[in-house]
Amino acid sequence: MTTVRGSLSRRIVLLAVGIAVLTALLAGLLAVGLTRTSADESARRTLSRIADASAERADSGVVARASQAKAVRTLGALGVESASIGRGGAVTSTSALARDALTPARQRALLAGRTISTRDDLGGTLVLVEGRPTDAGGIILVQRRSDATADSDRLVRRVLLALAIAAVVAVVVSVAVARRLSRPLRRTADAAHALAAGHRDVQVPVEGPDEVAEVASALNSLSSSLSRSEGRQRDFLLSVSHDLRTPLTGISGYAESLASGVVPTEETARVGGVVLTEAKRLERLVGDLLDLARLGADSPSVSPERTDLVALGREVESVWSRRCAAVGVAFTFVPAVADAWAVTDPARVRQLVDGLLENALRVTPSGRPIVVEVRREAGTPSNFVVEVRDGGPGLTDDDLPVAFEPSVLHERYRGIRPVGTGLGLAIVGRLAQLLGGTVEAGHAAEGGARFTLRLPDHPAARAGTDATARAATTPTATTRTASTP
Repeated sequence: MTTVRGSLSRRIVLLAVGIAVLTALLAGLLAVGLTRTSADESARRTLSRIADASAERADSGVVARASQAKAVRTLGALGVESASIGRGGAVTSTSALARDALTPARQRALLAGRTISTRDDLGGTLVLVEGRPTDAGGIILVQRRSDATADSDRLVRRVLLALAIAAVVAVVVSVAVARRLSRPLRRTADAAHALAAGHRDVQVPVEGPDEVAEVASALNSLSSSLSRSEGRQRDFLLSVSHDLRTPLTGISGYAESLASGVVPTEETARVGGVVLTEAKRLERLVGDLLDLARLGADSPSVSPERTDLVALGREVESVWSRRCAAVGVAFTFVPAVADAWAVTDPARVRQLVDGLLENALRVTPSGRPIVVEVRREAGTPSNFVVEVRDGGPGLTDDDLPVAFEPSVLHERYRGIRPVGTGLGLAIVGRLAQLLGGTVEAGHAAEGGARFTLRLPDHPAARAGTDATARAATTPTATTRTASTP
């Protein structure tokens, strides 16, 4: 199904025009209704006062009938048609309209002394009728509604004209406003299309309303982030290509020498050892790449279980203390708590800690320490921290924010200090995310780098910790420790 879309400018114009027309229509209807109602009431009050005055004038004459005739002539000059009725029932009028308005029922009412105030339709003409009894009989005044409200009709026409002009102005203003509002959005859309086409030097002026300016600012940030990310990807690919090429070159060269028979027999073992070393180096790099790819997958495998991080640390100590001692590095495990139960994947935690220790041992010189510490996070009952510190050259403040970016530190320190594949810390960062925790880089008190893994709090871990504490107070209780495979 195809969705029909219109431009924002067109929609704003149509919306503004619709609002302007609807407003003008409602205002016009209200103005016409109120004006006409007010004009009718005003005309009726005016005609009523004229009728009262005419009746009083007629009653105040010395000769009632003569005074009444004079009043009738005066009203004719005012545009009000009139008719009079005598006590004997004789009707006097020079106006056919007034004579028609003086119906027998109204004649009887006037002669009976009752006042008449009404509207009537005489032969298709809407008229106002006011009748007053007099000493001579009665007088009735008739005024065409069109004559009585002529001024109000002109006012209504002027109001309607003003509303029409206002609607036109609203349309013109809405078109200008729509174009002004849609211009930055159009530029932002064009910039987004340019980003999609591969351009990364796109910048949009931050202007317009707050919301539009925020969209432009966000797009500029996205452009900068994409540029940095793609730059890092290019650097990463260059670094990986270089690291792959180096062992491949060695393997190819020695393999050709062996195949051509130019290697003496007594050198065969040495050459084979070199080939084996380069092959293992290549295997390690490929393994790191595969680990990084797996950790970036949508659903990498995680098997959480209640794990004692202190026990895990002792397993790490049993392996890494010997490796560190072999190169003259002092390894220390510091359990700041008796046990540290957490619900996590012990194999993944061990993989993460091994990666940090591999990185630390590579750069830590002989005679300097490596420390692994497990402690409780300050201010929490069951949040635990696993920390790896070393006495190596450490990291600068600029290194800390990019420590877990693939190959960034590898490129910075290539040729300056021992470096690995450039993927170890990136794998550590992905593993921390996979476990639902965080890992951060910092400066160690031992003079080198500090890497702090924080694992999330978990109700099951708290329950296990409480159960362990209760069991510790029972003489027959035993404590179970989860081991890392």
